Amino acid sequence: MNRWNGRVALVTGASSGIGAAICRQLVEHGMTVIGAARSHSKVQELADELKGQKGSLHAIRCDISKDNDVRALFATIKQKHGGVDVCINNAGIDSYSPLMDGDVNKWRAMFDVNVIGLSHCTREALVSMKERKVDDGQIIHISSIAGHVVISPQMVSAMYTASKYAVNALTEGLRQELRQAKSSIRVSSISPGVVGTGFFSAQQNVSEEKAKEMMGAMLEFKVLEASDIADSAIYILAAPPHVEIDNVMIRPTGQQF
Repeated sequence: MNRWNGRVALVTGASSGIGAAICRQLVEHGMTVIGAARSHSKVQELADELKGQKGSLHAIRCDISKDNDVRALFATIKQKHGGVDVCINNAGIDSYSPLMDGDVNKWRAMFDVNVIGLSHCTREALVSMKERKVDDGQIIHISSIAGHVVISPQMVSAMYTASKYAVNALTEGLRQELRQAKSSIRVSSISPGVVGTGFFSAQQNVSEEKAKEMMGAMLEFKVLEASDIADSAIYILAAPPHVEIDNVMIRPTGQQF
């Protein structure tokens, strides 16, 4: 990780769970981290907590489903930090809404964040790297096991699954575009299984206590921690420049899907 010391990383969805865990580890490794989220205050609380570490965390409010927010985010990063060397697209939502009787607006919102917002941030990150002649940059998409196999609708919605299949297709599509352009910028994805974060409670629109109760009733194994996915991001970044890690699939021991 030494080559990333002092360089700039953007993490979306940085206010809690996986995003916050990734920010923490990047700061501990000496990176300047931009934590983007709809909740500026939560990222700022983490930034204050991490003061005194090797690196630093800077909070910026951004809803990646809004084009103007994304443009403003990258303009601020350029003005204050020069640009990005690493872009970790972690922001994602699952507004549980079945195909048989679901809400089209909820479906659209999922794709606006999970697919279009991710792609917009990726494009802007690549523009930033190209402007500064950064040819060893890294893009990481936080995907899901649901991007590889259709899971029971008790766990995630079919539309969320479709959005994560799209993320995996975009990862490989970008890799091929970069190779065609003779660029050494790398793109990778991480596909976690069941993670013990607030995502499930938000998805089901219940309290975190109720979410844990529901997950406990459905699952017979210890779920992943957010730090496990952050470890995977560090694993990707720590690979030497001539090694490109395609996808890291990480499940809890005992998960059968």
